[in-house]
Amino acid sequence: VSCIYGIGSPEEYGKMMLFLKVGDKIKRAKLLAGLVEMRYERNDIDFHRGTFRVRGDVIDIYLAESESAIRVELWGDKIEAITQYEPLTGKKQRAYRHFAIYPASHYAAPSDHVPETVRMIREELKMRLRELHEQNKLVEYHRLKQRTEYDIEMIEETGFCSGIENYSRILQRREPGSPPPTLISYLPKNALMVIDESHVSMPQVRAMYLGDRKRKETLVEHGFRLPSALDNRPLRFDEFEQVAQQLVYASATPAEYEIEKARGSVVELVIRPTGLVDPPIEVRPVLGQVDDMLHEIRVRVTRNERILITTLTKRMAEDLAEYYEDLEVRVRYMHSDIDAIERTKILHDLRAGQFDVLVGINLLREGLDLPEVSLVGIFDADKEGFLRSTRSLIQTCGRAARNANGQVVMYADVVTGSMQQAIDISEQRRVRQLAHNAEHGIVPRTVIREIAPSLGSVELEDESIAAESESEYQTREQLETELVELENSMRKAAEQLEFEFAAKLRDRITELRKQLEGDEAA
Repeated sequence: VSCIYGIGSPEEYGKMMLFLKVGDKIKRAKLLAGLVEMRYERNDIDFHRGTFRVRGDVIDIYLAESESAIRVELWGDKIEAITQYEPLTGKKQRAYRHFAIYPASHYAAPSDHVPETVRMIREELKMRLRELHEQNKLVEYHRLKQRTEYDIEMIEETGFCSGIENYSRILQRREPGSPPPTLISYLPKNALMVIDESHVSMPQVRAMYLGDRKRKETLVEHGFRLPSALDNRPLRFDEFEQVAQQLVYASATPAEYEIEKARGSVVELVIRPTGLVDPPIEVRPVLGQVDDMLHEIRVRVTRNERILITTLTKRMAEDLAEYYEDLEVRVRYMHSDIDAIERTKILHDLRAGQFDVLVGINLLREGLDLPEVSLVGIFDADKEGFLRSTRSLIQTCGRAARNANGQVVMYADVVTGSMQQAIDISEQRRVRQLAHNAEHGIVPRTVIREIAPSLGSVELEDESIAAESESEYQTREQLETELVELENSMRKAAEQLEFEFAAKLRDRITELRKQLEGDEAA
């Protein structure tokens, strides 16, 4: 969705590119000045993306868009060699006869544009300050004057300032209210755009403009930005429709908008390469749903399979998890109050078998690939609303479609229209999928996917902090469990040649072992 946000003009971006060729003549000072104008920073100590360093006639450039660096070797004013290398190890990757360096910022502008840009900013500032003075907004007046004059000074001295994107309309010489250039502007006119999960993406595209506008109006009103900052914005929905001409909407549950735009050109892709079919859906009464699901959980646990349960409220998710935990079920809950990193760890632990049942709300809809899940339980499925609409129900049922033993149980006293539609659509797909499998002799197989190391599986600090280690307050059993997990993660990282990550895990393992030995001595 970020592709609809304004960035620099592709025309100006293209003009700022620096072309180097072995054998060409270029003065060292001119090359360095060109890099600075392209928003590369000279840093001979901390070499990172968007910087360059100079050692005699050797110039190293850490490309802003790459993990590789380029070394330009000069002999006098002549380019003798251009090589690409790995910045960490210095290992040479390849040599080039010619190379194009792109600007480090989309808002890079030629130095001859600076005087006119500054004049236009000063002119707008003068008009806005007059308005604020007439409204007797003295605090806003002084705030805007101070901030903008500082930005002007930075632009005059360096051609750049923090937050320069807020002057993008002036930099690009656009008319007020005109659409900004975006990432889409860099595509050819006949480009094909694929919008994944379009039933979610398109409403987001529609909402971006108003959300951004509201925030920017507050900044302008309180003197943080000039009114021209309002044109540093995403495209409006009608503007997006004009620039995105060739679209493919991909969704298991397309909304009315996509279907209408398709004009009958709707292609159903219901056959999976693995032969897996949509899970059968069973409707059971609400009365006793908690205990009925407990029985299903016991059955799945014996087969080393996982279970997802979706409820309507956070409180119910937490209470249900607590109830099952008292019955010695390995269960966790997940909802919007849990941060993104913790959610990733929870999903990793579910796949890894750290627990068997995950209770959630809306987070169990689209985008989760959990092949170990063979059962999805939907509590209170007959409560019509956003969480129990046809689209939501189909997406939730799809969480069990990665497993050959997949099944969905809906608990409801009345079969609502949304439920019936979801059941009918799923059954139609099953019939076609089963017929295809029978015709081609395909046996459905559960998706086998490697469990990647969790982001939260180990906490590694890059610098010292004024806080005690959490492990100091863990029990011996918890420390031993963490030690086993870390050793497994270290071996996997080493097998995948992620030696730097494996080394950090090794250091953490050493710390834990010392702590365990200290506990034994005590």
